[in-house]
Amino acid sequence: MTTLLQIHEPGETPVLHEGAQNLAMGIDLGTTNSVVAISHDGQPEVLLGEDGSLLVPSMVAYGEDTRAFPLVGESARQALLGEPESVVSSVKRLMGRGAEDIKSLAGTMPFELAAGEDGDNDGGMVRLKVRGRTLTPVEVSADILRALKIRAETALDRSVERAVVTVPAYFDDAARTATRDAARLAGLEVLRLVNEPTAAAMAYGLDKGAEGVFAVYDLGGGTFDVSLLRMENGVFQVLATGGDAALGGDDFDHAIAEHFLAQRTKESAPHTLTSDEAKTALMSARLAKECLSTADNGEWMIDAGGVTSRHRLDRETYQFLIAPFVDRTTDICRHVLEDAGLKPEDVCGVVLVGGSTRVPLVRQRVAELFVREPLADIDPDAVVALGAALQAEALTVGSDSLLLDVTPLSLGIETMGAITEKVISRNTPIPVSKAQEFTTYQDGQTAMMIHVVQGEREMVDQNRSLARFELHGIPPMTAGAARILVTFTIDADGLLTVSAREQTTGLEQNVEVKPSYGIGEDDMARMLRDSMEHAKSDMTMRLLAESRVDGERVLAALGAALSADGDLCGETERDHINQAVSRLREAIAGDDRDLIHARITELDEASRPFAERRMDRGIRKALEGKRVAELTAGDSSSPSGEEKNKNSDDVAAAR
Repeated sequence: MTTLLQIHEPGETPVLHEGAQNLAMGIDLGTTNSVVAISHDGQPEVLLGEDGSLLVPSMVAYGEDTRAFPLVGESARQALLGEPESVVSSVKRLMGRGAEDIKSLAGTMPFELAAGEDGDNDGGMVRLKVRGRTLTPVEVSADILRALKIRAETALDRSVERAVVTVPAYFDDAARTATRDAARLAGLEVLRLVNEPTAAAMAYGLDKGAEGVFAVYDLGGGTFDVSLLRMENGVFQVLATGGDAALGGDDFDHAIAEHFLAQRTKESAPHTLTSDEAKTALMSARLAKECLSTADNGEWMIDAGGVTSRHRLDRETYQFLIAPFVDRTTDICRHVLEDAGLKPEDVCGVVLVGGSTRVPLVRQRVAELFVREPLADIDPDAVVALGAALQAEALTVGSDSLLLDVTPLSLGIETMGAITEKVISRNTPIPVSKAQEFTTYQDGQTAMMIHVVQGEREMVDQNRSLARFELHGIPPMTAGAARILVTFTIDADGLLTVSAREQTTGLEQNVEVKPSYGIGEDDMARMLRDSMEHAKSDMTMRLLAESRVDGERVLAALGAALSADGDLCGETERDHINQAVSRLREAIAGDDRDLIHARITELDEASRPFAERRMDRGIRKALEGKRVAELTAGDSSSPSGEEKNKNSDDVAAAR
């Protein structure tokens, strides 16, 4: 078996090939820990710190001296003990977030949050107040990336200025842009932003030349993600993704802690649990989880409030406590398989990511679902960085492999009736560019508002607004005559650009979509869940809205026609038409789609004689003053010579 993870003492990494100006590293910028790796000749390796550590805690400690460099990593973690107010952690959760997100995050972060000031040029990005400083998540992430850059340059003894950085599959445009901005601030050129599950699969699939479909099962401390990827003829494509942003190894810890605390209160006098008891129980629970991954049983203590209690736990009981959470992950896996139209036996291998995948029950359930043992020969804490390093090498020195990620949510625009018209569907491989033609709704319309939305629901207000811009200079035409080509382009990093072009004049407007705040994984999961739960009612609402738009269009067209040629309509006929108009307006105000269609048909029948007389007038007006020779010019079937003159005289006489 090929060795994938090579670890060397600091400064002893083999000298890379000449021409190392193409050198680029792979970075796993994690919520809790970060890892940096390098790849040479298809062999990725993690770059260790001077202390031999693999992980860099994603923490930054800021001192009172604003001119001093902050502490990053293990030294920042140690600062938590004495000066917790100076340490920023879990900043990844704030990337691309804005003021609206502060409400849901207030009280959950170990530092003070604040909205951006008026006049800022960063779209209202959230701020962190730390030791007299006001920092953005981009600045804090840049400090972490700068420390990873220094680690790489120390290990390799050369400058490294380019990188492939991984992001969660559910990171949206704002969060991805914020990540790229942080890297630029740290002095790094980002060659590509790669989804974390994709990078993990690359560490296995691409390095081993594997073909077929692979599942990436990523169970971290607080979140769960699963992705299906296909490797075929050197093309690595994400087929489908899913997950739960509120499910992870932390749930295992809490289940054990609650078990311990229930025993403690049962053995002692009933009382309200103190925060010290809860914290100590949670620490003991984490130790128990780690120990029971290898041992069959053990004993742990809770020492709080002057009372010490001992708690025995065996693996069988432990697995019973966490089974509901593990089963939730496999249920999600089944849904993702259904989305991709696959069966478990179609999967060639399962890649494990995240420290919680070390739990034996997790590996057992994964093996049972996919009918095969998961791939576990790479450290789950390092696998994402190793895959990123492989992609970095591919982008700098070349590779026969091509990486195709997917867009996690559908993208579209608002049409009349507040309906969402999807242009790029969820799980479409990126990079991608798709265009769709739209038209005007009103006669003489010279401008169009383009409202870009993201989500799976049918109505605009049920999805997320990304951007708005206007296209001006549309030639005044009758409704439906203008041709507006709207193009959505997503680049390899998942960043979106939308353009609108009027086909007659060539006028064009475009916008790089960079919303002020991003979608968190919990919001993403909720949006997908809502789209499935409300699919039937959403479609019913969309069809009703479309029927109302059709009715309003018929009323507008009839109104314009009566204004222009009302003299062609007799009083009795006009009364008949007005009655049909009133009945259609009443139907549009209601919720019966079939009734709206019936009233449209009724109005069409009532106004047909008027429409026919109006058409006759239009034809006579168009022919007035015309000679047959003009009307038939260029027609190969038209008469010639004397017949032309004869027919011309006949037309003149007929007038």
